[in-house]
Amino acid sequence: MTAIPASLPAALPFWAAFALVPVVVFAAAQGGWALLLPPLAGWWLFAALDAALGPDEGNPDPATPAARLVWHVRATQVWAPVQVAVLVWLLWTVPGAAHLAPWEKGAAFFGMGILSGTVGVVFAHELMHRPGRGERLMADVLMASVLYGHFRTEHLAVHHRHVGTPRDAVTARYNEGFHRFFLRVLPGCLRSAWATEAARLAAKGLPWWDAGNPFWRYAGLQGVFLLLALLLGGWAGLALFVWQALVAVWQLELVNYVEHYGLTRKHLGGGRYEPAAPHHSWNAAQWASNRLLINLQRHADHHARPDRPFPLLQTRGPAEAPQLPHGYPVMAMAAMVPPVWRRIMNPRVRAWRRQFYPEVTDWRHDKAGIRPAPP
Repeated sequence: MTAIPASLPAALPFWAAFALVPVVVFAAAQGGWALLLPPLAGWWLFAALDAALGPDEGNPDPATPAARLVWHVRATQVWAPVQVAVLVWLLWTVPGAAHLAPWEKGAAFFGMGILSGTVGVVFAHELMHRPGRGERLMADVLMASVLYGHFRTEHLAVHHRHVGTPRDAVTARYNEGFHRFFLRVLPGCLRSAWATEAARLAAKGLPWWDAGNPFWRYAGLQGVFLLLALLLGGWAGLALFVWQALVAVWQLELVNYVEHYGLTRKHLGGGRYEPAAPHHSWNAAQWASNRLLINLQRHADHHARPDRPFPLLQTRGPAEAPQLPHGYPVMAMAAMVPPVWRRIMNPRVRAWRRQFYPEVTDWRHDKAGIRPAPP
């Protein structure tokens, strides 16, 4: 266990995402070759840094007091206004920019989608797990900026409860390619989130249209962003805004795909499943991408302790959780090519089954997906 100093220099590596902001702005202002910089910086650079710097297998003291984490937490709290400011600037300047061809305008907002998807959604994920109302509101703003507000309900009330079972849309099934997964989860997550909120209200004797349904807040915030895009950039700005949202959601679901691919909880019969455990999430210990993604790759520990702030997340070894061979940047690129993904990951899923479920011999397929049958 290592102690975390209460200082900005100690937290500074987790501010790495802020370096992408001037890259996106410069690319949009310059056009041409510069439009390659956001994907190069957001994906390939951190993949290369992972290869050069290797893993970080040290764990911080989980009992570290909150006072020592102020500068770590501040990064997530500052991000929302920064991202919104960049988005507003792009909507104001890019749609009518005479120096940019139509494809360059699309590429500029592709870069914005990388910023809002690779960073914004990850920071929103951390904020929605925090108890403060202000932090959860910032999470809602970030998710609304990519038209995916229902993610908070889906993630907190569905995914964490049902991960590794057929009731969780975002647990990728064994042999399911990403593109098929993506088309399945887009409507699936929305349906499950809506059903969860409607059931919560019904349990209180309230109708789905009650003001307590957070979908009204999600829709209201998304409407504000859509109107803002239209007012600042016209119809072209609106189209470009929706395009960056799609890019961001694509990256979000790529990460969801990687995090639990092929990992299932044992079906105990009668619709019951064993409790979720660290071995139902893939772990990645790469130093650089864990700084960019504020330890999201320590996902096994996140599911074990979802209330644990990101600086204190623990990396779990092979005895506790299955290990990805690379960090998320490389694994996400591999997931885009299903034959490559299956070649890398299917043997690892089969090894995971032998390690954690040697007694299970019948891994049945059904309409709900793959689930291990009890012996």
